[in-house]
Amino acid sequence: MGRIVVVGAGVGGLATAARLSALGHEVVVCEQSDALGGKLGVHRRDGFVFDTGPSLVTMPEALADTFAATGATLTDALDLVELDPIARYRFADGTRLDVSRDPVARAASMEASLSPGSSLDWQRFLARAGRIWRATEQPFLRQALSVGELARRLPSLPTIAPGRSLSSLGRRYLADPRLRMLLDRYATYQGSDPRRAPAALATVPYAEQAFGAWYVLGGLGRIAEALAAQALLLGAELRTGSDVTRVVTAGGRAIGVELADGERLPADVVVANADATHLYRDLVDSPRAGRMRRRLARLEPSLSGFVLLLAVEGATPGIAHHNVLFPTDYEAEFDALFGPHPRPVPDPTLYAVVPDDPAVAPAGHEAWFVLANAPRQGQVDWAQPGLAEGYAEHLLEVLARRGLDLSGRLRFTEHRSPLDLARRTRAIGGAIYGTSSNGPSAAFLRPANRSPVPGLHLVGGSAHPGGGLPLVLRSAEIVAGQVGPA
Repeated sequence: MGRIVVVGAGVGGLATAARLSALGHEVVVCEQSDALGGKLGVHRRDGFVFDTGPSLVTMPEALADTFAATGATLTDALDLVELDPIARYRFADGTRLDVSRDPVARAASMEASLSPGSSLDWQRFLARAGRIWRATEQPFLRQALSVGELARRLPSLPTIAPGRSLSSLGRRYLADPRLRMLLDRYATYQGSDPRRAPAALATVPYAEQAFGAWYVLGGLGRIAEALAAQALLLGAELRTGSDVTRVVTAGGRAIGVELADGERLPADVVVANADATHLYRDLVDSPRAGRMRRRLARLEPSLSGFVLLLAVEGATPGIAHHNVLFPTDYEAEFDALFGPHPRPVPDPTLYAVVPDDPAVAPAGHEAWFVLANAPRQGQVDWAQPGLAEGYAEHLLEVLARRGLDLSGRLRFTEHRSPLDLARRTRAIGGAIYGTSSNGPSAAFLRPANRSPVPGLHLVGGSAHPGGGLPLVLRSAEIVAGQVGPA
């Protein structure tokens, strides 16, 4: 039996802990906060329950594989319901578009709402995205990847259009500018600029529409609870309020961790479910880590987000579970976020999540999660007096101008700035996805799961294969495979 310390109890850390416990290892998880889940946060107040991180499950097979590998079943652990529509899009010209997994319903909605032939354009785009998916899913998303392996594979994979950005791929296939806006939106789900992010990110809308979008009854925080319960059942120890301040090394190898109170936990293997930049900059003092520190310092972190949590009285007509409200000038949003002088977006796209779930709000009420993409802490000083509060009020006004005026119906409002996210999760500047995917190969060059420091492995959204629940779960699968059975 090997002794393994997992640093961080986000989804990646909990999934790895459960998998390694099932393989016979002695596992201890150290989480610096008092709550499990990491960026999959939950906030409760006055009978309202808000997911403060991911808002939907795509590729539920990744969850099913995780529970199967630990001796359980997904259906026993969680109650998933498929969402239809996946999202309701509202454009500045008044157009509303429901996007469904069902191709017939999706085509009908596009032909009714957009220009003639839009559904055929989208279907042709999805066919190309499907080819990219099939070329990348096994070699890039379910296996460890090094720079050398990437260099060997890319020339043999012209399907992924390595010289194209996501936006340029959209211009090739999509005539209607509203469909291009819809596609560009998916780059921001990886914290990136669609004008620079690789065409390979076409796999994100493909996976969503091929495998569906799902909600967990009771809120997505239940995923962390179920993974933790499974890890505990298999013998793992979960320690909250245990702040790891150093990965201890000897002879160039990770041999354990040191906590803030001075306690040392020895380990045969350390698995870091921490932001990779934070790990290599602050926790690992080893010459082997220096190269990674320098490389990460050159990479561009992902964007962050500004969140409103709204307790709303009554039911809102015409609202879906997921709602995307576009501005008039989407290009201006990317200029504000990714230009030389990042700033809070004056007229941002708003993403409003309104679950139809009696478990998350009192009867006759709604729990709203509203997200606007935002610059990281450091690009903007969100600690400036009044800045976050003023921007929260501004977003409510934007919401009202887009046809969702909640004034008079709000029981309470709360906000979370990029600074709040950075403090809670130690993601650098509140970067949601670690490094961005801006650049031809950036999406494939996240820090490797096997560290150059022997005995140290990385799991989670800032490591390979990337951010988002399904990829984080795949990273746990990769790390468990690297460590192997006890």
